[in-house]
Amino acid sequence: MAKGEDIKKKTGTASAEDKGKEKVSPVDESKDAKDDAADPKKDKDGKDGDKPDEEELSEEDQKLKSELDMLVERLLESDKSLYKPSLEAIKDFIKTSTSSMTAVPKPLKFLRPHYESLEKAYESWPQGDDKLALADVLSVLGMTYSDEDRLDSLKYRLLAPSKDIGSWGHEYIRHLALEIGQEYNNRVNDDKDIKELTDLAESIVPFFLKHNAEADAVDLYSELEMIDKIANIVDENTYQRVCLYMVSMVPLLTFPENNTFLTTAHAIYKKYGKLTQAMTLAIRLNQNDLIKEDLDSTDDMSLKRQMAFQVARQRIILEHADEEEDEALNESLNSSKLPEHFKALGKELNILDPKSIQDIYKTHLETGRSAGLTNLDSAKQNLASAFVNAFVNAGFGSDKMMLVDEDTNSSFVWKTKDDGQLSTAASVGMLRLWDIEDSLHIIERYENSEESMIQAGAMLAYGMVNSGVKDPNYAVLALLSDESKLNSPKKEIRVASIMGLGLAFAGSQNDTLREVLLPYVGDTSLDMQISAMAALSLGLIFVGSADSEVSEAIVQTFFDEDRMKQLKDKWTRFMALGLALLYFGRQEEVDVILETLQAIDHPMSKPSSVLCEVCAWAGTGTVLKLQELLHICNEHIEDDDDEKKGDGLLQAYAVIGLSLVAMGEDVGQDMVLRQFGHLMHYGEANIRRAVPLAMGLISPSHPQMKIYDTLSRYSHDNDNEVAINAIFAMGLVGAGTNNARLAQLLRQLASYYAREPQSLFMVRIAQGLLHMGKGTLTVNPFHTDRQVMSRVAAAGLLTVLVSLIDAKEFILKDSHYLLYFLVTAMHPRFLVTLDEDLKPLQVNVRVGQAVDVVGQAGKPKTITGWQTQSTPVVLGYGERAELEDEKYISLNSTLEGLVILRKVSFDHPRS
Repeated sequence: MAKGEDIKKKTGTASAEDKGKEKVSPVDESKDAKDDAADPKKDKDGKDGDKPDEEELSEEDQKLKSELDMLVERLLESDKSLYKPSLEAIKDFIKTSTSSMTAVPKPLKFLRPHYESLEKAYESWPQGDDKLALADVLSVLGMTYSDEDRLDSLKYRLLAPSKDIGSWGHEYIRHLALEIGQEYNNRVNDDKDIKELTDLAESIVPFFLKHNAEADAVDLYSELEMIDKIANIVDENTYQRVCLYMVSMVPLLTFPENNTFLTTAHAIYKKYGKLTQAMTLAIRLNQNDLIKEDLDSTDDMSLKRQMAFQVARQRIILEHADEEEDEALNESLNSSKLPEHFKALGKELNILDPKSIQDIYKTHLETGRSAGLTNLDSAKQNLASAFVNAFVNAGFGSDKMMLVDEDTNSSFVWKTKDDGQLSTAASVGMLRLWDIEDSLHIIERYENSEESMIQAGAMLAYGMVNSGVKDPNYAVLALLSDESKLNSPKKEIRVASIMGLGLAFAGSQNDTLREVLLPYVGDTSLDMQISAMAALSLGLIFVGSADSEVSEAIVQTFFDEDRMKQLKDKWTRFMALGLALLYFGRQEEVDVILETLQAIDHPMSKPSSVLCEVCAWAGTGTVLKLQELLHICNEHIEDDDDEKKGDGLLQAYAVIGLSLVAMGEDVGQDMVLRQFGHLMHYGEANIRRAVPLAMGLISPSHPQMKIYDTLSRYSHDNDNEVAINAIFAMGLVGAGTNNARLAQLLRQLASYYAREPQSLFMVRIAQGLLHMGKGTLTVNPFHTDRQVMSRVAAAGLLTVLVSLIDAKEFILKDSHYLLYFLVTAMHPRFLVTLDEDLKPLQVNVRVGQAVDVVGQAGKPKTITGWQTQSTPVVLGYGERAELEDEKYISLNSTLEGLVILRKVSFDHPRS
């Protein structure tokens, strides 16, 4: 008891019995400094912190403190024989202590006041095992003492190398990893040696991986710029979580680190035989050699076909050297069976019967005095009907307007005039989308017409039918590249043929077409429209390839003195767009072109530069680029200055560029949407006209209420061009979704604009887009669980929006056929399951909203709010599917598009 009484006197604490008798007195100012330091609320100078009263210690805590004080005193004495047992005892106390998640372990708390004394002791001790052991302890104590400048935990860890760092616990290892990152940056800035840091990191990362801290392992290696080393450390239990985290980080990284992450994850997936995941990353890396290598890396034909479906979905054309490959693989690579599977989906959903225009317009539901006026039969409204009919029945191969009468003389085409006949005849191509084999003879009837506009429409229809599929016979190539078409005396036939080639072979990187179209780009004697469409078609065909021949030809055209006068032509923007598309997603590779464009002394130079830059950084979410684009939007432009007219286009491109760069990255999207609100309030007229288009681009085929409600307000704007673009954007946001709320808003707009033909035309287009493919198609460029951005799809969307920046000069005047560039983005949003012979296989799947499981512990559910459906099924934006039972395994990593299932057996156990 005497000892207990003595402790009470020294510390000022009392037993529970004593507490009842007397109040605890305030801390005496004459207390020993050591006792002051034990209070975590006091700073290291011994001054009072937040708490004026000294913390009371329980008898158990006081005993622990006394024992630790005694052990420290032994270390400070001269008797060296006491050092080793004392250090072992201190280590034991620290390692066996328990604490809550929010509190510092008590041994560390009580040892903290002695930290400086122990540091001095370390300096005075001779080299040996005792000194190493003390450094080991000081490294752990450094967690409670160090700040950004000192980094004591790392300092003493480097002085005491150990193979058993993990015994100090997870929190210590995380703290050490943090200090390694800080010290690495310091040393890199000072140009000092970093080897000991990388060696230490390599000893820490296995601990992280072993203890389910894959994110910490990736972060540490990322900080030290050695992420490629992680491929050698992961094992079959950790690689999937590591790769999932690495791939999810890519949108947040800058070039070239983002590509390094993808390359490393690709190598890991390949190492563990996850070839479909590896293929997804090869496609994201945009490396055709790597894609071919992945495709040829397995002898499993079913797996090979599954990878071929992935390649075809991205519209990458692979020329296979091996002629002995089976026919099914080539069909998969060419998307030959796409129309067949699409119609099977229509049959399953009972929507094969063609829809009429009235089924879409529902004029009987339109309200107000002007309801009847929307039924007026005019060439403009008939043209709108042709577009709506094409969008609604796209891909189903039958309708109630265009394909009902084989005699073109009594066809619906004759209900439109001039250029309207071109778009109306071309609509047949959209109705017969992807079905090359059975469509050419139908389109040929229009080609044989005496009217040049109808012939031109047939050329465009040929291109659309071939869009997204590869014809091994190249029939469309032969038809459209014929001399009589490309050099026809009729400009409309030449333009339609060139545009048709661009649509048919978008993304194919076809060398033959380079030779065919390049002369039209550089020929200064040609009309600017022909040259611009040739450049645009080449941009689509070689999208994202950075093809030097094409880019040099387009840039040379800008420098040509004879062309300089033509650069003010409205079609010049499409030549610049063709150049920009070549560098789609190439990031820093575009810098050479930007420097070249700066040398051109012309108002079109700056807009072209911005267009190239936004295409190069499309889908990356790079914050610095977004800031640069916002800065462009802030500049004031005088409308009456001719030299500044190019700047008006420059700002419009910057606004659309905000969406193009931010799309695909959720946080960036939300940020940009808020900026659009500010731009609409304070921006110039040219900026306000571009904002609705940008809002449509950031969320195509994904009707979010916060977006379409805002667009609905803009559709009544005082500036008619803002309103028209907002109407189109409403259609784009809802494209292929049949969204009932949007359908109602568009019907109201049809009544509101019944007396304004231009606005009503755009309302009809928006209605057609909303019901595209009877609700089974999407124009969203992201696919494969929203991981991969289709460059071809994004390029098509961007082309339409560039034309809508000046809607009255293009879409609403005589170039409405530019709307057909949307074909490159149209794709069924289905899940079709096939057996290993590629025959349709009906299975039950759960379809629900996708849940982000990156970094979550255990095996969390990947979907929520699911419903069980039988394949084929239609997937909405952000939805994910899972197989209901374990009879089959999916050969694809995501259940989306065409998926091959393998029956589970003893030969092929569940992987």
